[in-house]
Amino acid sequence: MAQNVRTFWKGYLRLALVAIPVRLVSAEIAQATPHFHQIDRKSKQRIHYLKVAANDRKVASEDIVMGYEVEPGNYVLLEKDELNAVKLETRHTIELTQFVDAADIDPLYFDRPYYLLPDGDVAEEGYVVIRDALRAARKVAIGQLTLRGREDLVALYPGGAGLVLDTLRYDEEIKDDDEVFAGIGKAKPRADMLDMAKQLIESRSHDFDPSGFKDHYADALRDLVKRKVESGGKVSVEDESEPKGKVIDFMEALKRSLGSGGEAAAPAPKAPAKKPARAKAKPAAKAPAKSAKPAVKRKAS
Repeated sequence: MAQNVRTFWKGYLRLALVAIPVRLVSAEIAQATPHFHQIDRKSKQRIHYLKVAANDRKVASEDIVMGYEVEPGNYVLLEKDELNAVKLETRHTIELTQFVDAADIDPLYFDRPYYLLPDGDVAEEGYVVIRDALRAARKVAIGQLTLRGREDLVALYPGGAGLVLDTLRYDEEIKDDDEVFAGIGKAKPRADMLDMAKQLIESRSHDFDPSGFKDHYADALRDLVKRKVESGGKVSVEDESEPKGKVIDFMEALKRSLGSGGEAAAPAPKAPAKKPARAKAKPAAKAPAKSAKPAVKRKAS
């Protein structure tokens, strides 16, 4: 069992009267695509964002409230304690309430993937039973999970040797496709053109293999960064949010100690040395193996 994968939620997977201890880990690799910071070309300093009002006046954090626009130009102001009051209490339970065919879930509803793992050796037996039962029935389990104060709709299905949990968008979050596609004509295509398109699709039909596709943009960015480093393009950037002591060499330190008169300055009394706090070792994060979603297709409108 992968013990060194970072866990950000622990709880129970509940099916009727059965409760299995589980833990949730991300299925995504955060640094798969290079990310950038904005740098001032002249000063070589990180650029930070300031919270300012329309008149360019800097606003203190304690003076900022959240506003919900009820109509153009009119807002309801909400304080932090009011927002916290409506947050749901984390129940640490994934309640499986429904089972559906994978093809019944429109791909538009899939939001973010996670891996669900058994929490401890005792939990593994029940975990494997649910995994294999879902696989045999070719079903996806639907439930809800309270996370970060809100209630997420989730889908649970077998993936590789374990279970994959996908958060789902609620129906109210998906635009009505009838309205979006309303401007598309209803004329039927010519039969011969349709037959040619079908033949082309059939000739290029294969099992989906995501490893056969590459993010060429990310590869090009990494190659560009590597070339810049090799050509001496690496620069030291100051970040005022993380102040550090100025580094000076040993000779400069001696000169400053001697002062302008050439004599060593009287040393300041030393404070009693404190025993440095021992840093706790953190296990290295290990990216989990990739897992494909169940085969799904759009529902007919």
